Amino acid sequence: MIKKVNKTAIGAFVVGGAVLLVIAIIVFGSGMLFKQSDKYILFFDGSVKGLSEGAPVVFRGVKIGNVTSVSLIYDEKTKEVLIPVVIDVELARVKGVPDRFGYPDYGMLVKQGLRAKLEIQNFITGQLMIGLDFYPDDPLKMYNLIKEYPELPALPISLDIFKVMDEIPIKEIADNLGKAVAGISRLVNSEGISELDKTLKEVTQAARNLGLLAEYLEEHPESILKGKTIPKGD
Repeated sequence: MIKKVNKTAIGAFVVGGAVLLVIAIIVFGSGMLFKQSDKYILFFDGSVKGLSEGAPVVFRGVKIGNVTSVSLIYDEKTKEVLIPVVIDVELARVKGVPDRFGYPDYGMLVKQGLRAKLEIQNFITGQLMIGLDFYPDDPLKMYNLIKEYPELPALPISLDIFKVMDEIPIKEIADNLGKAVAGISRLVNSEGISELDKTLKEVTQAARNLGLLAEYLEEHPESILKGKTIPKGD
């Protein structure tokens, strides 16, 4: 005896299979399973105003990762409030590196002077980013407060970075931009624009007539001496 097929079960099976297929396409299509990336933590001892999740991490100007979190932590030993910043670095963007480049062998890079520091991403909005580079002459300072991620040393925050952003004349730039837009609007809506259009048409017609003259003289050079009538444009 043939059992009656449960249509609901078949429908659920088909829907579930479709969902799994979509997930597989997204994961494999984006290369998430094959992305070689490591998370590191940095500690800053001052304000990171302008740094947010998603901010780029760059090495000598080339983006190799992103900031994944920015938080606060209190250091019992030093009685300081520090700012731990977690970054996700995509090693696949660095071509020609050894197979074991990065964690857990990143200590070699730290010994060679690898440091992180805040850099200005956008002067107008005040957004910051993390810059990585080698500074072998700068001191190495590690906090070891969070064991979840390997730590990269960060350079002390320079107050100059905030001074530069504070000195940018944002209001003046906005006022000048507003005046420029208003000037363009007046030009477009004024009667002078119709006169400009008329002048452009006359110049175009004159150029066309000059072209016809040149063509005729090339075909009939004797007309210069005989005084033949030169055709005019329409």
